[in-house]
Amino acid sequence: MALSRRELLRFGGVGASAVLVGAGAVSSGRFAAPRRIGGDPFTLGVASGDPAPDGVVLWTRLAPDPLAPDGHGGMALAPVSVDYEVAHDEYFRQVVARGTVVATRELGHSVHPEVGGLEADRWYFYRFRVGSAISPVGRTRTAPTAGQAVSRLRFAFASCQSWPSGYFTAYEHMSAEDLDLVVHLGDYIYERGWRWGRLGTPVDPGFRDEVFDLAGYRLRYAQAKSEGPLRAAHAAFPWLVTMDDHEVDNNWAGDTAGIGIDVYRVPAMFRRRRAAAFQAMYEHQPLRRAQMPSGPDILLHRRYRYGDLAEITMIDTRQYRNKPACEPGLLWGGCTDPTAADRTILGARQRDWLLDGFSSSNARWQVIGNQVAMARSDYDPGPGVDLGSDGWDGYVADRNRVLGGASARGVRNLVVLTGDRHHNYAADLRRDYAEPESPIVGAEFTGTSITSGGNGSDMNDTGRDLLAANPDLKFFNGQRGYVRVEVDHRLWRSDFRVVPYIDRPGAGVETRAGYVVEDGVPGVTAATAPSAPAVTPAHPR
Repeated sequence: MALSRRELLRFGGVGASAVLVGAGAVSSGRFAAPRRIGGDPFTLGVASGDPAPDGVVLWTRLAPDPLAPDGHGGMALAPVSVDYEVAHDEYFRQVVARGTVVATRELGHSVHPEVGGLEADRWYFYRFRVGSAISPVGRTRTAPTAGQAVSRLRFAFASCQSWPSGYFTAYEHMSAEDLDLVVHLGDYIYERGWRWGRLGTPVDPGFRDEVFDLAGYRLRYAQAKSEGPLRAAHAAFPWLVTMDDHEVDNNWAGDTAGIGIDVYRVPAMFRRRRAAAFQAMYEHQPLRRAQMPSGPDILLHRRYRYGDLAEITMIDTRQYRNKPACEPGLLWGGCTDPTAADRTILGARQRDWLLDGFSSSNARWQVIGNQVAMARSDYDPGPGVDLGSDGWDGYVADRNRVLGGASARGVRNLVVLTGDRHHNYAADLRRDYAEPESPIVGAEFTGTSITSGGNGSDMNDTGRDLLAANPDLKFFNGQRGYVRVEVDHRLWRSDFRVVPYIDRPGAGVETRAGYVVEDGVPGVTAATAPSAPAVTPAHPR
């Protein structure tokens, strides 16, 4: 694929040729594997993502010493040629695509080959090779063609995985599910410093302080991917990924830093921090060349179409938003009016793109991959009002435009998927929360964290307050886990899958509750039929 001079120039800060060979955009001469690479170069596993009807993007990063303090993963300066194969079978007897990309130091020796020419709506297996080293085998699936009649989609969504908070056990169970896709809604890493690790163990010095530079962000991703259950879930299914705040800085907003060290609240310094964070994110996720960061900017809002059944629109609620209505606190009192017409969480261009997509799509279900709570969340169970400013409650005009716009464009079924809260919610979405009789126009399912917040509990004071104050909130749970979704043309079902503990490995999983949305009937209802078996075959032959 040829790129224009302008497209080449946008990568100049990283090194255009190095970036493009790593992304599979241009060919290159072959570069030998180092004679002494220092161990297994595939310690961070493999992944695939952003599936299309004719292909996917594959990912790996060479890192024989993934926690090396300099952030280079134990790799030398030289570029390395990385071969890949895609096959119909896991033994690679029926190879359908193969190629070579070059891993360079400028992108942390990560590669993102975009494989095309595949058949729609089918499973494939893939692997990488460097010299005599062969990666684990990954499995991926292409999307159905646009408009193709599809009977069912199964996927899971997750968020918020603080490494010192506990074990990533939930991913063990997710890997055993019968899924077509995984959606990750952000907080894949945490930028904050930690005084103690799991079970009160000492933390390596490289993780004691908050991170601001590329080496530090690389180490946080490498630490997360040191978890076998996470690597297994990446290898089992294609993923759609985005970010929330902790990939950069807690509660950041546009060019405004969050709650961090004062020097990084200077816009120029914060943009430098954003650039480092975005590069590290790209280096560690199965993202396409279109998501290649350009300095402090990255394009993350995009659409995933699944035949005639569903369209998942991933939005970005961080880069284009106004600063919080209350800064740095979380409450409204004495702050900027969160209902002001000029306040935006999406930015005008992204919001128009989202609404235009509603108008042009014929999918039965319109799904938004969203980071922060959209439904009104009053934390005061009494007559007062206590709303946060980091979620859509702090950007009321944009919420009204999106929900009202979906309704005005005749969206048949609107479902919003949300992370961030470390709780499970099922809630109705109203067109305008200022009007109590405003119609319900959609449903929101908020998934809990993988680990953030510790073991959690089924119910707590926060849950009791929220249920008492918000009649549109139908369900609350405070345990750890993920949400499994099954959708057909008639019914959407979300099962809240929870584990009893994460402070030690080995926890089982159960479906705490199931909630459904009926085709053409906005809002959520408790499921009456039992959910599917806890474990179903994950690897069809």
